[in-house]
Amino acid sequence: MTTQPLTAGRRRYAAAAMAGAVIYAVVDVVLHLLPPHYNPISDAESNLAVGPFGWIMNLNFLGRAVMTFCVIAAISRTGPATRLRRTGSWLLGVGGVCSGVLAFFSADVHAAGASGLRVSTTEGTIHLYVAAFGFLAALAAFVLLTLWIRTSTELRNAYPAALAFTLLAGAGLASLGLTIGFAPELLGLAERICLVGILGWAFAVSAAIRRSDP
Repeated sequence: MTTQPLTAGRRRYAAAAMAGAVIYAVVDVVLHLLPPHYNPISDAESNLAVGPFGWIMNLNFLGRAVMTFCVIAAISRTGPATRLRRTGSWLLGVGGVCSGVLAFFSADVHAAGASGLRVSTTEGTIHLYVAAFGFLAALAAFVLLTLWIRTSTELRNAYPAALAFTLLAGAGLASLGLTIGFAPELLGLAERICLVGILGWAFAVSAAIRRSDP
């Protein structure tokens, strides 16, 4: 493969990933303004897929999966292949697949006025475990890929932003675990902090890949 098609390809994938991250965030915000008006502080994001406009959130889950694979495609065309990049990309792919799977298994929504996670059906249980596994896989991927970025001559300038968003995603995931047991009324906030880290990492790294090209 020649350098020019390789460069053009990764620019396209990086641009698509940046657009995907922005669209996902915008759709998430808009859905909170629509019935049944879930609370972003206390309600899990997956609740948005339950209700009259739930189909939009399911499309958004699929869109996040596509965004993830665009990031992977852009990364795979940047710099020499290393064990860190290969393993990190593989884990990120697992996270992307998990996001897509969420679109086909609805979460169990708690009663009005209640907080925290509620699991009462097989479908809801699958959704919960797939979501948790996807978050963990994405975080592990970010750790490895951020270490790879630190050693990359093309993306070294993206290291501070990649590290910051990795730490934010990690803090959000840790907070999510704590809220489940001790502060269920803040579960939605913790999950969204984690999502900001995930989307922010994807956007920042994709932007750096675009800037790395002449």
